Amino acid sequence: MTKDIINGAEDKFKKSLDGLKKEYASLRAGRATPSLLDKVMVDYYGSPTPVNQMANVSVPEPRMIMIKPYDPKSLKDIEKAIQKSDLGITPNSDGAAIRLAIPQPTQERRKELVKVVGKKAEDVKVAMRNIRRDVNEVVKKMEKNKEITEDDRKQGQEKIQKLLDKYIKLVEDTKAAKEKEVMEV
Repeated sequence: MTKDIINGAEDKFKKSLDGLKKEYASLRAGRATPSLLDKVMVDYYGSPTPVNQMANVSVPEPRMIMIKPYDPKSLKDIEKAIQKSDLGITPNSDGAAIRLAIPQPTQERRKELVKVVGKKAEDVKVAMRNIRRDVNEVVKKMEKNKEITEDDRKQGQEKIQKLLDKYIKLVEDTKAAKEKEVMEV
């Protein structure tokens, strides 16, 4: 019984870590990556559509993103969506494709990004600790209702703690890698 609960908690830990990785991918660290456009939505025939579903997004150079729309008529809409977004990049259009030149971040901007990276990692760790707390409460209720023994409860709590420690370490490793990437010149 506690095995199902622990497996469920591990799934939640994995989802939290994956969410953190997606958040980090959309952070602009001075290197061009198609995932920078993941949160940019284009009003396409009345419905918000992600850029990567409307165009071929490629990285021909380390500091350049090229966007070639599948429908040439949507070029202006994509351009407007990028200008409205919080990317802070001005799109250059040649009528067939859009080029985004990714500027080199200043040292001050890099330090801000490191703080953002740290905050996002801390938020995920808090969420993971909340998952542990919830699982521990469920296990305690099960013991109280005589569904499991005291030993089962203790084993379950130890397992969930070990899992949490493992995922917290993964979050720290991911954070350290992103901080290193952000601070690269």
